[in-house]
Amino acid sequence: MELWAIWLVLAGILLVVEMLTLTFYLLWLGIGAVVAAVIDWIWPGSLVLELVAGCVVVLVLTIFTKPLTRRFHAAAEYKDAVDDLVGKHGLVLEAVGADSPGIVKVGNETWSALSTVRLEKGETVVVVSRGSAVLHVQKWGG
Repeated sequence: MELWAIWLVLAGILLVVEMLTLTFYLLWLGIGAVVAAVIDWIWPGSLVLELVAGCVVVLVLTIFTKPLTRRFHAAAEYKDAVDDLVGKHGLVLEAVGADSPGIVKVGNETWSALSTVRLEKGETVVVVSRGSAVLHVQKWGG
């Protein structure tokens, strides 16, 4: 198989995974893979040039879009989808403690969670706040 086709397959996989995560990290890698595919199509067998061009494109996109994403996050009307989890009910799948994170299911998603008191598997919880990757929960109903 031609190397440019492998780059395009890799780019396709990265773009599909990006659509599932919505983080923009894999989008830039996918675009870098497309650039590498174009380089290989124009100059076959220039692997070093492909890698350098792909990496440069990824770095440029990452550097120049960081201020843009910060501006979006700082806007007053911006609301992260994870913020909607606060106040929702969930179910403990693995025991949760203050110093030992556990797993809770809120809606159709599973999250790492912490609590001020120990919560056992099967207990119902409510999300009181969120960290960057961890939900803070408390026991629901007493």
